[in-house]
Amino acid sequence: MRSEARWLIIGTALAAAGCAPVDVGLGEAVKYNQAIQTINPDPVYPPSAARPGDSGTTAAAAAERYRKGTVKPIEKLTISSGASGSGPK
Repeated sequence: MRSEARWLIIGTALAAAGCAPVDVGLGEAVKYNQAIQTINPDPVYPPSAARPGDSGTTAAAAAERYRKGTVKPIEKLTISSGASGSGPK
């Protein structure tokens, strides 16, 4: 009797699990967030421009500077919008 009750409970649980709704959009939020944070996944560069990562000489020089501890300082870029003001008052 005990074994029959166990099998009845297992069968009922499996049947109930089979009736659960399936979310077809599961995982789409992650894919959407990746897509909107990607600027351009396949950029097109003009033929005369050097693409990032194409220059072995530049990469070797950067690696050598890193090993010697003489890396170039970071250049700070400033962006001016042409508007000035102190904000809302």
